[in-house]
Amino acid sequence: MSKRRIDTTTKRRFESLSEAAERTGLSTYTLRRRIAEGKLPAYRSGRRVIRVEPDDVDKLLTRIPTASWHS
Repeated sequence: MSKRRIDTTTKRRFESLSEAAERTGLSTYTLRRRIAEGKLPAYRSGRRVIRVEPDDVDKLLTRIPTASWHS
């Protein structure tokens, strides 16, 4: 069996739902819905504390292509 090497030098960053909501303009209710739908991974610490990774929240947002205006 091969051993998987885990990089422990990189510290994972987490943010609360209210921090994620303020940063992205989404509501905490929307973030909670995405967690319940399985679209946003979340981590619980204790009964009430929920944290998400900023990169996972950012993946919920998709860029809308802009239309080119031709004369």
